[in-house]
Amino acid sequence: MIRVENLTATYGEVIAVDDISVNIDDGGFVLVVGANGSGKTTFVRHLNALLEPEEGTVEVDGIDVTADPIAARANIGMVFQQPRDQFVAATIGADVAFGPENLGLDREEVDRRVESALQAVNLDGRANDRIDELSGGEQARVAIAGALAMEPSYLVLDEPFTGLDQPARESVLDQLDALQADGTGILVVTHDLRDLHSRADRLLGMHDGRIVVDGPPREVAEELPGIDVRVVEGLR
Repeated sequence: MIRVENLTATYGEVIAVDDISVNIDDGGFVLVVGANGSGKTTFVRHLNALLEPEEGTVEVDGIDVTADPIAARANIGMVFQQPRDQFVAATIGADVAFGPENLGLDREEVDRRVESALQAVNLDGRANDRIDELSGGEQARVAIAGALAMEPSYLVLDEPFTGLDQPARESVLDQLDALQADGTGILVVTHDLRDLHSRADRLLGMHDGRIVVDGPPREVAEELPGIDVRVVEGLR
């Protein structure tokens, strides 16, 4: 379980996250939605200690993420809005191996995790391919594989469909379906509910740094226009 208590974060005099308290259970599919500037990205980057709370605490499975950021990042994989921002190597295999190597795992275990992660995103056999020669959808899948190689309990994706065409979008959605079926918790930060509302069991709506909407997507659909989130066809 992810447990957030009284989390507050500011940028100068601007309050980005304002006294948030929320629990996120294992294995669910959660959407974090809101207009630009509502605090979505700042909030999720506290979940694995990419940002440290100014006030409040974040715990994953009972461990304070600030006290043990390595454990936090092993338990919560993060995929950024622009996948290229998180690549650290030239080839697919080297990039996916980076996280496990930094956990101090032996070579056999690193190789096992890389192979498993690439199979999960349908990139097996392509470890030597150069990342800069991949399509946008393929790069998104490499970023997911890099997170999966840490064998996290949760996968957090920040606007994962930005710049993807429909086939690439559907490919990423298929991977998320398979991961959740295997028990991985999924959190998607998004302003676009297409193809996602039917998959999610919970929606957290943010406005001015606070969570002001919380519930199953269909049950809270009427509240979304109030936080500048467009209600897509089929949600209500």
